[in-house]
Amino acid sequence: MAAQTPANTGTVLDRILESRRAAVDHRKKILPETALKYGVAAATPLRDFPAALSCNTLNVIAELKPASPSRGIIRDPFDHIALAQSLTANGAPALSVLTEPEFFGGTLKNMRDARKEITQPVLRKDFIFDPWQILESRANDADSFLLIVAALRDPVLEQLIALGRELKMEPLVEVHTKPELDRALAAGAKIIGVNNRDLKTLEVRLETSFDLIDRIPEACLAVAESGLSSNADLVRLRNAGFDAFLVGESLMSAPDPGAALAKLLSTAPTQS
Repeated sequence: MAAQTPANTGTVLDRILESRRAAVDHRKKILPETALKYGVAAATPLRDFPAALSCNTLNVIAELKPASPSRGIIRDPFDHIALAQSLTANGAPALSVLTEPEFFGGTLKNMRDARKEITQPVLRKDFIFDPWQILESRANDADSFLLIVAALRDPVLEQLIALGRELKMEPLVEVHTKPELDRALAAGAKIIGVNNRDLKTLEVRLETSFDLIDRIPEACLAVAESGLSSNADLVRLRNAGFDAFLVGESLMSAPDPGAALAKLLSTAPTQS
């Protein structure tokens, strides 16, 4: 598979992608694709990520996120195993685990270790632009992975979605705007994440989700991301048509993230 060059976005995303490209190029020299495929074959069985987002309740993908470019360090010390256990025990049907080290303080080891201690599916949250990274994700037991439309040209987006499906991994395809949503749908995305954070200003605007939800087909799973901090937010978005919610910073900055999640879900209807 040919190496891919990330798209230029004119935002902080470019610095992150430049760093990731250098890291991926280095990793590929150490671990060639042929060897990585053995890791894919030896990976633990997949868990059903789309099904985890499809229950008749407030489906929160709880995110293990040590730091971010906008907030700096969010949680220190960061006990990823205890966090994974607490968040799933308090109602998270799936986890998202940051694996980008330089800007978000994540590691693949955090993802592997956390997944071993729970039964729920795990999304790899990173900046993925090369097929090699998808093989790496499955070899490290990820059940799904993030694709950011703003960072990918259309042929690459289609290629990465297709490779994910070959591996039975349905990706979460993230958009910020209507044109990006149109591109995601044209590429065949089935799980659409609407990120409420503006890439240029880093401002969070919850109305972004409401602006785009009517354009997401019912056949797709719709996930609202960023700026979700109350049960009322989740209920409004659920009533608008969202199937799931990705919540990170408000949980990671809480003294007890598991208790914070339980509070966030406090008026959720009974799962059917």
